[in-house]
Amino acid sequence: MPYEGEFAHYRSIRRLVNNARVKSLMQRARIQDYSSDETTLPLIKTSEIPVSEWDPKFVIAIDGSYQRTPVETGYPGAEVGYVTTAAVLMNMAKIRELGSHRPVNPKLYRETENVGSIDTAFPGCNIVIDKEKSAKRSLRKMLFEYLNDIKVLEGESLLETYEALLAHKPTGTEPDCPYSAEGDCQLADNKYHRENGKYTCQCPSANTLYSTDALRVHERMIPDSANGEMFGEIMQVFERLVVIHILRGFQQQNALHLLKNTAIVIDGSLAVFGSPAWLHSAIREELYLINDAVKFATGQDLLIIGIEKSGIFVDHFERIDQNKRGEQDEFPRQNVSLLTDEYIKKNIRFSDSPKAYGTDTHFGRKLFYKTASGARLVASLPFLDDSHRDMTRADPNQYPRLADALRLLDQLVSSRYPNSLSPLISAHAEAAIPMNLGARVLEELAREIREEQNQ
Repeated sequence: MPYEGEFAHYRSIRRLVNNARVKSLMQRARIQDYSSDETTLPLIKTSEIPVSEWDPKFVIAIDGSYQRTPVETGYPGAEVGYVTTAAVLMNMAKIRELGSHRPVNPKLYRETENVGSIDTAFPGCNIVIDKEKSAKRSLRKMLFEYLNDIKVLEGESLLETYEALLAHKPTGTEPDCPYSAEGDCQLADNKYHRENGKYTCQCPSANTLYSTDALRVHERMIPDSANGEMFGEIMQVFERLVVIHILRGFQQQNALHLLKNTAIVIDGSLAVFGSPAWLHSAIREELYLINDAVKFATGQDLLIIGIEKSGIFVDHFERIDQNKRGEQDEFPRQNVSLLTDEYIKKNIRFSDSPKAYGTDTHFGRKLFYKTASGARLVASLPFLDDSHRDMTRADPNQYPRLADALRLLDQLVSSRYPNSLSPLISAHAEAAIPMNLGARVLEELAREIREEQNQ
């Protein structure tokens, strides 16, 4: 690792390029042959899909952000992770009304959005709260407390939403007890036995356990280093929980009929990665149940769309949109490509696994869409039926409300950023913390807390 402000010399870069081992590695690496007919991506014109005349009244967009910030506690490397999850309710009916009278008054346009956020701060390296014995124990406690305290809609807390998903957690190998790594669990198998709420371990130590320990994000904590990866996992948990929380809230308030004219847009793929990846199957099972109730109330499926801003799928879509001369717009406008497991493994994410792509992480499947304006979007639609999970084929009926989704993407696409939708831009603006400003604010907050404690 370099010293601060130290940069590599051209001499070392040249040595890397000429290194025999690097050359040997690249000679042995598999190079994709895009000239093969087997890698051709099938295209479907939107005109070949049943025409959608659906226009939503509302769009709910959800995005998250996190920032790790050093704080002064007297211990080196102490850090706090600031995690925020924002939701934007966009009134599409009002936007269409404003659009019929050009130019649009910016003030009136802003009034079409109702924005709210969940702001949380988590302990990282060398931050210990209350009478806890470690930063890891402090993190586990605060994660449970936050979920228990937060309600986005009237009714259940985020913790109750999470525990409804926990009931769907697949059985099998359980993780180790959170105290086993510290040598403080006396169970013979050192395994975590999950229950709801806050409870005590079954061993003689009788340590405190939480239902949220099943997320295992605490296992990502590095006690003497930065913990950005851990805070990122917490952020994705909050983003996904909020979606299910909102849907369950509609159900508990007997308001599922409102979802007939509502779409939900999420930043990122419909997936959960890392330690809490088991949530993907629990979310899928819960969506099955909620969707059955929605279909009974409205006669149609839920509309949930995930949008990816970056990553290998975005990179691949950009590449296939270029011709051999590097010119854009090779992929026709208002065409969609539905991806099979075979295509993904041959062209995007190399794998010879017998498991379909995303089996252990995804609760939806991807598509490529070129909008009428020429924007490229990598989107996902959820699994709402077991037949949707058959990745050996990619039929329109495996993508719930595909026509409605494509029509909506044409309406929401933004030219401000690549791969972006207007509601997600608004949600991200609410969730994002300006890096320098956010750090100064958190440092000032930490200073004020220290001064209060010293008084």
